[in-house]
Amino acid sequence: MEFDARHGFVAAIAVGVNKTRLAFADLRGERLAHWVMATPRDLHPKALLSRVAAALRLLAREAGIPREKLLAVCVGTPGLVDRERGTVVALAPGLREWLDVPVGRILADALGAPVEVENDVNLAVLGEHWRGAARGHDTCAYVNVGIGIGAGVLIEGRLHRGHHSMAGEIAFMCMAPEHAGKDFGDHGCLETLAGFEALAARWPRGGFREPDRWVAELYDAAGNGDDEARAVVEEVATLVGIAAANLSLVIDPSLVIVGGTVPVPDSLFMEHVQRTAAGILPSPVEVVASALGEEAPLWEGCWWRRRTLATSCGCSCTRARHTEPPGAASGAGQGCLTTRTWPAGTFSTRVTVWSGHRTSTDSACACAPSPKCGRTSSWET
Repeated sequence: MEFDARHGFVAAIAVGVNKTRLAFADLRGERLAHWVMATPRDLHPKALLSRVAAALRLLAREAGIPREKLLAVCVGTPGLVDRERGTVVALAPGLREWLDVPVGRILADALGAPVEVENDVNLAVLGEHWRGAARGHDTCAYVNVGIGIGAGVLIEGRLHRGHHSMAGEIAFMCMAPEHAGKDFGDHGCLETLAGFEALAARWPRGGFREPDRWVAELYDAAGNGDDEARAVVEEVATLVGIAAANLSLVIDPSLVIVGGTVPVPDSLFMEHVQRTAAGILPSPVEVVASALGEEAPLWEGCWWRRRTLATSCGCSCTRARHTEPPGAASGAGQGCLTTRTWPAGTFSTRVTVWSGHRTSTDSACACAPSPKCGRTSSWET
């Protein structure tokens, strides 16, 4: 049996307010090409997305990826996402006119491939769970701090979106009684008090420059003994620590990750977040800095569409059966995975998968690797 990881490719796009990240991955989820571009946020949403699609096509050519082998695209964006329609509905901080934007349709038309749209912080928590700080933590949360503030929540290994797809919109968390009843607009109370606009207002050297630069300068100044900078960092870290604690009290996670455009572990900011949360919680919850940084949504985007990859031909190659890992005692059943189907032509034999171990079980599927193949397949984990 031979697995052809390059039978097809998936693309990931993480749209940010200042930077947009693009990547291609093979069917193992390994990244093959990566590009960071400035987000043309002065453009209308459709023009912005067209520019992003053109950049992705250019990256594909440079990486030698044929257009017909692009099987799917995952897009992470700020804001409230209607996944059924592939639309960013609202609450996309820093992106002008992003209301009811049909992101999925625009990009699918431009790229000629299925497109899945998801909130970027939701992708971030999944990315950390797959490749980052949350490995082994099935109930965890990711708090993103940047121009906007939000959270992604994983409960027992599953992404929790909530009834209105607003789970994790902690930007609207009310941080004190005096703020109750105030209208903070689309930013919400926490984001108004602790987002980058609030930081810039508190620290005169912030202003209109790229946040990546002046935020790093702010934290460096705080770490080097600048009293004004230290006061700003500690005030924001206190608010983020309170939010992390409040979130922990609701979902009882084993881990809370803090990410976005924030400092690395062991920084003044993280130390103050950890200390604040620990002072509130009745039982300790580990609070750590992101291991993947601003790349977290992109990592999950490379894996996301591989989970639910859909192509089509009448051939059925689905294998549904309980199997044990090699050498395991009968009935152990630890982490057994069942019912997986692979893209046409990926394997020369039918396979059963257990915890990442692939074992040949039956003779070949007759479906040939043809662009005209009409096979239906899925990749669920």
